[in-house]
Amino acid sequence: GGNASDRWARALYLQLAASAEARLGDAAAAAELLAEARGVHGMEPARVDRWQRQEAGLRLQAKQPQQARDLLGNWLERHAGSAADRWLMAQLLSEDGQWSAAASWVESALELEATPDESHSAFAAAVLQHSGDNGGALVIIEKRLKQAGDDATEWRRAAGLAQRLGQAGRAAAIWEAGWQRGVLSGSDDLVRRIRLHLAGGTPARAAELLEQSLAGGDLSDNLEHRRMLASAWQAARDHKRALAAWQSLAEQSERADDWLRLGQLAHGWGQWVLARQALKRARSLGASEASDWLENVPPTG
Repeated sequence: GGNASDRWARALYLQLAASAEARLGDAAAAAELLAEARGVHGMEPARVDRWQRQEAGLRLQAKQPQQARDLLGNWLERHAGSAADRWLMAQLLSEDGQWSAAASWVESALELEATPDESHSAFAAAVLQHSGDNGGALVIIEKRLKQAGDDATEWRRAAGLAQRLGQAGRAAAIWEAGWQRGVLSGSDDLVRRIRLHLAGGTPARAAELLEQSLAGGDLSDNLEHRRMLASAWQAARDHKRALAAWQSLAEQSERADDWLRLGQLAHGWGQWVLARQALKRARSLGASEASDWLENVPPTG
């Protein structure tokens, strides 16, 4: 009620009270006061719009994402918004599982921010993938590579982004390209290169790199790397090399589980003599389940 001056004074009072509550850390109370201020009849549309945008941010802080999404969505119908506004709208929609709508806002944000930072790149790629646009997600990765030059950190980030998207093969290809270019180097990068080949569906390449690195002294010849080598040949389905690698590892480690794994593989691939030998050794080292496997090893001449 009251005249225009009274209403203006009331709205201003509510806005000031909202600011005070926000400074005290009560975002929910601040948002309610701004909502009441917006409801005062006769306020200038520009002022009401500004309060609505502020309220959307407060609703988000107060962990009221649905109200924040509705307020910001309505505000963006009348305003172009900044890149930050568009990223926020995409985030709110993605949290609700509205991937197609979120993807639209991601694309809109990218119109204003063609070179987003790492967090926005990762978020954009994830949203596009969830919406079914794997091509768009990979375009973002390619853009990061074009910006990378000889910056090893950027190459690592691009590969990591591809891996987080479930594109292990693409991550391996990026890492391999960075290695061949000389941007990535050293034992840590070499191990990552090998692991990415393993994850990316090229285990034989991983095994070959491991063998070369162990022989050349680029990686220390320890049980961890030997176990990785055996696993790589196993994944590559190279029976002869896998069994030889597992046997060498088991003889070095003298661990029951390594002997058991060798016995199980030899059993599965019909290498009965080796299977019996390995399973007996596993049993003697405490692998109780080796006895069950031994019962299924056929007698040999």
